Amino acid sequence: MALAPIFLSEFRLNLLGKFLALAILAIGMDLIWGYTGILSLGHGVFFGLGAYCMAMYLKLEASGDRLPDFMSWSGLEEMPWFWVPFGNPLFAILAAILLPMALAGLLGYFTFRNRIKGVFFSILSQAVVIVVVTLFIGQQAFTGGTNGITNFKTVFGFPLFSPPVQMFLYYLTLLVLIGVFILCRKLIAGRTGKILVAIRDGENRVRFSGYNPTTYKVFVYVLSAGLAGLAGILFVLQVGIISPAMMGIIPSVEMVLWVAIGGRGTLIGAIIGTVLTNGAKSFFSESFPDIWLYFLGALFVTVVLFLPNGIVGLFANLKENLYRKKAVKEVYEHHSLHPEHNG
Repeated sequence: MALAPIFLSEFRLNLLGKFLALAILAIGMDLIWGYTGILSLGHGVFFGLGAYCMAMYLKLEASGDRLPDFMSWSGLEEMPWFWVPFGNPLFAILAAILLPMALAGLLGYFTFRNRIKGVFFSILSQAVVIVVVTLFIGQQAFTGGTNGITNFKTVFGFPLFSPPVQMFLYYLTLLVLIGVFILCRKLIAGRTGKILVAIRDGENRVRFSGYNPTTYKVFVYVLSAGLAGLAGILFVLQVGIISPAMMGIIPSVEMVLWVAIGGRGTLIGAIIGTVLTNGAKSFFSESFPDIWLYFLGALFVTVVLFLPNGIVGLFANLKENLYRKKAVKEVYEHHSLHPEHNG
């Protein structure tokens, strides 16, 4: 990955940077679904909130002292009060991470406290997506409506789409992804990670053991929402647009598929699944523009039917089979060479 800028064009490097940003979100999704067993179909909201917060700062910087163009087109004459703080980049970055975490904390507390789980939680998370997306589309004067927020020019005073800045953003995204992976790996290897897995495998037994599953479930939900917001920041910096279509139900379901394809319950699987799936999506759409969705659908169905543990699970099974064959071969050789067995 670190050598990718040597081999890839600017366009391909930008695509890879986008995939790496999405992989950060996938790690968060894996924490809550793969390790804790909570299937969230609404993480597009947290990703979108993070991206919108960063986009608001970029739009204000691009607009200078004037109102953002979509506000003028919608008839606004003054800057909305809640837009003003986003002129500060530090505020925008903090809000992009903390706002999704606050929303997840509120939702998680009331749902997990009332022991809403399984399919009911998944439906509830999708309902949140519908509400938030409808709100963003309906409030065009404040959010840009269906077109979203775009036409950015600079970030911290530097031209956003110049090759050096995009190169810097790529390496920044890679470093953030590595840092998130290491931290989450330590989390999973520790006591908290073991409790999360125990909640997935038998929540009632965890409760009877004296632990409060609600606390841990809210914690991992909030953490995954924060990672989704962080991914939204890096995504909008490299893609240059955010719209309600990128935070709706379909993107939210796709996020789950990335983890399923890579290997649920394996952090590296979440990264592999995200990069490969989005890479295949780009390849199919460029090579077969009229029928690329069929190819992508076939890929999803194939993986779900024949690779229940994802790509990482396939390699793990191959490795296990090789060790088993090797062990059986050693036993046969031992018995055939041992004098007592040769009579």
